[in-house]
Amino acid sequence: MKQQITIKLKDKSKAEIAAGYPLITKDSLEGAERLQEEGTIINLTDSKGRFVAKAYYGNQNKGAGWVLTRDETENIDQAFIERKLIEALRRRRDLFNNPETTAFRLFNGEGDGFGGVIIDYYDGYFLVSWYSEGVYSFKEDFVAALKNVAEFKGIYEKKRFDTKGQYIEDDDFVAGERGEFPLIVKENGVNYAVYMNDGAMTGIFLDQREVRQAIKEKYAEGKTVLNTFSYTGAFSIAAALGGADKTTSVDLAKRSSAKTIEQFSVNGIDYENQDILVMDVFNYFKYAKRKELKFDIVILDPPSFARSKKYTFSTSKDYTNLMKEAIAITEDKGIIVASTNSASFGMKKFKGFIDRAFKDLGRKYSIVEEHSLPPDFRVDPKFKEGNYLKVLFVKLG
Repeated sequence: MKQQITIKLKDKSKAEIAAGYPLITKDSLEGAERLQEEGTIINLTDSKGRFVAKAYYGNQNKGAGWVLTRDETENIDQAFIERKLIEALRRRRDLFNNPETTAFRLFNGEGDGFGGVIIDYYDGYFLVSWYSEGVYSFKEDFVAALKNVAEFKGIYEKKRFDTKGQYIEDDDFVAGERGEFPLIVKENGVNYAVYMNDGAMTGIFLDQREVRQAIKEKYAEGKTVLNTFSYTGAFSIAAALGGADKTTSVDLAKRSSAKTIEQFSVNGIDYENQDILVMDVFNYFKYAKRKELKFDIVILDPPSFARSKKYTFSTSKDYTNLMKEAIAITEDKGIIVASTNSASFGMKKFKGFIDRAFKDLGRKYSIVEEHSLPPDFRVDPKFKEGNYLKVLFVKLG
C-alpha cells in the first residue's frame, strides 16, 4: 500500500484544483515540507478539512505532482491504472487498426488521467517514459495493468528524471520479448527506423506526424527543401517521398548523419542524391547567404534550448532572429515551416515572434496552415499548457 498523507490546499489554489486543474506545486500546499517520499498519495483538502482531490507526490520540472481523482473513495492502484489504460486504448482504436501507421502515442500523461507518465506504441512494443521518481514508484502497477488490458510483444522504458534533469542511462528493457533494432515502423505509409534501447531518443518525434504528412502530400513536390535542426531527418524523408527535387538536412550532432542516411535507406531513397550536413545551423545560414542559396521550403524545428561553441539558442528569446535567418534564404512565395515544442508560451505569442521578424525586414507573409498536437497526444482541457506543440506554415509574400 502506498503511503498516504493529508495536506491542505492554500485558499488561492483550492478553487483551481476543484475546477479540474491537474498540476500541484509546493506553493499550492500548506505544509509542503511534510512531503518526504515521492509516490506518496496526497489527500488534498480545503482550509476546513473538506476533501477536494487525491494526488501523488512526484517532483518534475512542471511541479510537485498530479491530481488523479476527485473521488475520495477511489483507490490509486492497479485497477485504477487499468481503467485509465482501457479508456486510452479505446480512444486510439482507429490508429491500432491502421496498417499505414504503426507508431503513435497510447497514453499522454495528464491528458489520459495520470500525469507524469507517457506510453508510446511502436509496432507491437510499448515505450513507457517516467518523468519523476514519484510516478516511477507506480511501475509495477503500470506493467501489470498493461499485461492485463493490452496485447504487445515487449515493454521498454525511459527514466527521464534525476536531480540534474538528465536522462538516466540504463537497460531500458522491462517485459515481454526484446526487440530487434532498428525496428521499422510506419507513419502514413512512410518507414522510420527506431531504437528503444539507445539513449533518451528513439529516432522520431511522434507529435509531428500530421506536419510531416502535410509536407509530403501538399508542399514538397518539385521543391528544394532545407531541414534545419534535422535530428534523424524525418522531415527530409517525408519531403523526398513527396517528390521534392532535393533535400538538405543540417544538424550539429555527429550522429545525425548516419541516422539520416539510415532513414533514407529504409525507404529505398538514394541518400547520395540528398545533402546531409553535420554543422551548426547558424553557420549554415551564413554559408547559404554567402553562396546565394535559396530554398522553396525551409523547416525550422529547433529544440527549446540549444548551445553550440558559438551560439546559445532559446526559443522564447531567439525565435524571431531565427526566422529572419530563414527568410533570407527562402524563395519568394516559398514556405517556412516554423515549429516549436516550448510549453512556456502559447500560439498567440509564437505568432508574434513570426510577425516581428517579417515587420523588422519589411516583408509580407501569410499563414497558410497551423498545427498543434495530434489527437493521440490527448490534452487535458483544464491544462492548456499541455498542448505544447505549435507549427505554422508561413508563405512569403
